[in-house]
Amino acid sequence: MFKLFKKKGISVNAVVDGQLIPITAVKDDVFSEKMLGDGYAIEPKNGEIYAPVAGTITTVFPTKHAIGITTKDNLEILIHLGLDTVNLEGKPFKLMVKEGDTVQQGMQLADMDLEMVKAAGYDDTIIVVYTNMDLIKDVSEIVTGNVIHNSEVQIIKLND
Repeated sequence: MFKLFKKKGISVNAVVDGQLIPITAVKDDVFSEKMLGDGYAIEPKNGEIYAPVAGTITTVFPTKHAIGITTKDNLEILIHLGLDTVNLEGKPFKLMVKEGDTVQQGMQLADMDLEMVKAAGYDDTIIVVYTNMDLIKDVSEIVTGNVIHNSEVQIIKLND
């Protein structure tokens, strides 16, 4: 899908198996109103989180609920593990990466204990946000429905 555009953009893959939804459907205004940037979200079927792109890990929050990746084209991507999960102080997350690590697209980044997140009363939706929108010319529409990690979900075209 979208193979025609691969040379003209950055292919962004699903970070987890689950139900792909538009970022505008996320139950948090910061994400749904695109205050941090555009992107997509997945209601996960499991807690295995994978890199949507190749790049360098530039941010790992101390509470392990969010990971930042920067691509070779300087696109900054934030992977946010659940809503308000910062309050869980890192307990449901096991990270496989640290700041400065180089990752390949599809490499496992983390494990998230979905049951622990839900039992604590939090939403386990995984959000992927492109935070430096000034570099972006176009973000392709997503096709909602079931996705498998490492399958392409969006194409990002950068400004010339």
